[in-house]
Amino acid sequence: MSDNGGLAVGLLSYETLVHAVAGAMGSVTAMTVFFPLDTAKSRLQVDENRKSNSTPVILAEIAKEEGFQSLYRGWFPVISSLCCSNFVYFYTFNSLKKLTASDQAKSRPGKDLLMGIVAGVVNVVLTTPMWVVNTRLKLQGAKFRNEDLHQTRYRGIFDAFSQIIANEGVGTLWNGTLPSLILVLNPAVQFMLYEAMKRKAAQGGGKIRSAEIFLIGAIAKAIAATATYPLQTVQAILRFGQYKGDGKGGVTGSLSNIFSLLMDRIRRNGVLGLYKGLEAKLLQTVLTAALMFVVYEKITAATFKVMGLNKKLKR
Repeated sequence: MSDNGGLAVGLLSYETLVHAVAGAMGSVTAMTVFFPLDTAKSRLQVDENRKSNSTPVILAEIAKEEGFQSLYRGWFPVISSLCCSNFVYFYTFNSLKKLTASDQAKSRPGKDLLMGIVAGVVNVVLTTPMWVVNTRLKLQGAKFRNEDLHQTRYRGIFDAFSQIIANEGVGTLWNGTLPSLILVLNPAVQFMLYEAMKRKAAQGGGKIRSAEIFLIGAIAKAIAATATYPLQTVQAILRFGQYKGDGKGGVTGSLSNIFSLLMDRIRRNGVLGLYKGLEAKLLQTVLTAALMFVVYEKITAATFKVMGLNKKLKR
């Protein structure tokens, strides 16, 4: 019993690790391909005075004013953060999935949503400092339309960490944590829809094709991203670190800052101002998520086949 039990635990732990590594590799591959779209989205979110033109126009403006390489500014810190973030998320999500795998009777979508929320909270708490730093580095050297935004001077990831801690305090590394915690609904809804549509597509025992995975991933991400986009804009502004807020601390102050930023956007640009940059966001995240899931599924399937785990483990 102990030998078989130990083997089962070892195989499940290995399988969870494969999912985490595959998720991280898939996200890095996809983000690298579509990184300029993320650059356009960030500029529109933070620089309020930049006109919300079409994504190709925004990219052309940035390339003309700052050089083509500026479209990939901050690539390494973003990729590093994304790799860590997705590793944590996929590892936590699949660990919870395995722990509850024996309970087949309950609503799977509801269970997937709950597991996604828990995985999201763990991810936010552990990786928010990296996202704060990469937001600063990605916008460093940008030519802002809003003259109130000042430039930062960091030499790299570690220098950014040390300067932020020295000049603004350790707590600044968790700027935007509250909207990030609320935004765990984004990947949670995304994974719930993804798992549900994937189960539907697999009914009858047929193999799901890469094109179907791409489409399923795109639809799931489009719905989740659109529903939570205003909070993503608030998250980006808070991480950039130049919004001073009302000086209140704690949860009350954070909620007040979120509400103030949302109302200020509506006051300046109308309700549609809450969705400034959504086109670039959808292009970037939908395509990135779709490609990520294809790479993720291919890596996990190939790894399990090579290791001979596909017969021992039931996904």
